[in-house]
Amino acid sequence: MKKVLALMIVLSLALPAHAISIAKQGMFSAGGVVLSTDGKFDPVHGQFDPAGQTHHADHANVFYQIPEEGSKLPMVFLHGYGQSRMGWMTTPDGRPGWSDIFLSKGYSVYLVDQPRRGEAGQTSKPAEISALTQDQNWYTQFRIGLWPKSYEGSQFPDDPESLNQFFRQMTPNTGDFDVDVIVAAFVKIFERSGDGILFTHSQGGIPGWEIAIASEKVKAVVAVEPGGLFPFPEGEVPENIPTNYAPVRAYGVNAEKFAKLIDQPIIIYFGDYIPDEPVEIPSRDYWRGVRAMSVKFAEAVNAHGGDCTVIDLPEIGITGNEHFIFQDKNNDVVAEHAAEWLKSKGL
Repeated sequence: MKKVLALMIVLSLALPAHAISIAKQGMFSAGGVVLSTDGKFDPVHGQFDPAGQTHHADHANVFYQIPEEGSKLPMVFLHGYGQSRMGWMTTPDGRPGWSDIFLSKGYSVYLVDQPRRGEAGQTSKPAEISALTQDQNWYTQFRIGLWPKSYEGSQFPDDPESLNQFFRQMTPNTGDFDVDVIVAAFVKIFERSGDGILFTHSQGGIPGWEIAIASEKVKAVVAVEPGGLFPFPEGEVPENIPTNYAPVRAYGVNAEKFAKLIDQPIIIYFGDYIPDEPVEIPSRDYWRGVRAMSVKFAEAVNAHGGDCTVIDLPEIGITGNEHFIFQDKNNDVVAEHAAEWLKSKGL
């Protein structure tokens, strides 16, 4: 069989090391706009004059890999706040990320930097990039622990070098976070990938629901601790859930849009260290609210004939996970759970 590209990638999973043959890989941009300025460009004297020039912006950037042996639907991965596709590709301590783990299971992977983030930094609406010292805040907000100590039994690799690598994967927005811009780019990505499975994390869960509505090519949604904004049928929108960090909100969509959203199975994962009752620590209390709203969302989906499951990992015996479940020491265990769920749905 003719190959565009063949690579042998050795993965060091909990299972014995094995090789994956990649039949094709590459990169492309999807979506976006082209801005232009009236006038005529002068190639000799007009380098810094916008007249007659264009600006390509607001696209997504995609790195994809297609395994030689595999016929399963492709997976499209959307990162969360302050992150890029890097988070799906590796772990702070250098183990395989979910993209490699699912490649080994026969899935193609499409790893995305959303518009105005990472390698898709060209923006039509610039934003100020902060250089504030905030590492310890994110350590707490992501439920790794209370700095400088991780929570008891944590699966996060928090040795000094792993923490160094984790903090350095944070990536700023170059422009405003715009759900419509992200959705438009992902519709184009799915046109390129074909029918596929959408993975979202944290803030990425907010446009994730709208992507599933907008693209008929989304055949399942795997949401890892999705951000606190959930769609409900109009007239059935629950009240905000107050927390010590920010309220967890819901919004209404019409019946046609909600029907499109629930036309594919949905699974939502939550890790450990999320209380059942309000607590003083803002980050933990916020995720209590998000999990509670997720349960309401699942109830609404299922009441309207959809298929939504919320997985609280500690309840099924998988403990020690924080907000970055796919980077934890047991990321292969959770990936296997997701793979079994997909298999049960014929995916």
